[in-house]
Amino acid sequence: MAVILNIETSTEVCSVTLAKDGKTVFEKESTEGLNHSQLLTVFIEDLFKSNNFSFKDLDAVAVSKGPGSYTGLRIGVSVAKGLCYGLNIPLISVGSIDSMGHHVALHAEEFYSLSANSGLLFCPMIDARRMEVYTALFDTSGDAITPVTAEIIDENSFADQLETNKILFFGNGAEKCRSKISHANALFEGPSRTSAWFMQLLAENKYNKREFENVAYFEPFYLKDFVATIPKNKVL
Repeated sequence: MAVILNIETSTEVCSVTLAKDGKTVFEKESTEGLNHSQLLTVFIEDLFKSNNFSFKDLDAVAVSKGPGSYTGLRIGVSVAKGLCYGLNIPLISVGSIDSMGHHVALHAEEFYSLSANSGLLFCPMIDARRMEVYTALFDTSGDAITPVTAEIIDENSFADQLETNKILFFGNGAEKCRSKISHANALFEGPSRTSAWFMQLLAENKYNKREFENVAYFEPFYLKDFVATIPKNKVL
């Protein structure tokens, strides 16, 4: 019976859940932008105060490892590592794209009516600016059938797969791709954002398999190198 704190900060969403045996005990979430440095530790503190849990009840901390926002990932991973180090408990990492793809595939009926043999694929998309997204394809079992990549979307994106499958596109990067991917088999439904809730089952599975990270050396999965930009309007 594992009690796991789940932390998701890979996008504009700051989300935490406390899960027991993969089921939600408490959740708190903000979608108001990249305020993770201000909100994350407050959410975690509220989580324990509101549910008569103490930090010593935790068996592990699971964190979204990316890809996604560089700043958001660093904040989430830093808090998760600090908790694990201080409490001497395991650290679990769950891919941002993996948690979205797995969750939506296993709950497809909530988003789209399909038959068992519909050949539906699931394509979570996290915005990577301009017409680029972080993405992968998942089957109806929630298993990834392509690796997570950074894709620049154009009129030919996913053309081969769309000829033989309906694809459900979702996530905060999907809406901007709607004008480019116009195939009849392209469906734009499902959740528009990430959530710690989506992580829970994968985190529980990893806990049971003892698939833990090295707390001292674990780093987020950025996928792309960070490139600093110079503001257009310089202020002296």
